[in-house]
Amino acid sequence: MKEIILKVTGMMCEGCENRIQNAVKNMEGVETVVANHQEGTVKLSLNENADISKIKEKIEDIGFTVEN
Repeated sequence: MKEIILKVTGMMCEGCENRIQNAVKNMEGVETVVANHQEGTVKLSLNENADISKIKEKIEDIGFTVEN
């Protein structure tokens, strides 16, 4: 399992955190996801089945910008 931290802009509140967490938590390979609007980060624990590009795409599809 590996952990990554994505820099995400556009999160303004806990509702935004929840939108990201709910969108990503059931994706293949995602073990845990914790979004933090104050830090502008999404911390992910992923297994070998995870496709990071699909996760980033999902976050952007719901209205946020992934910077890395």
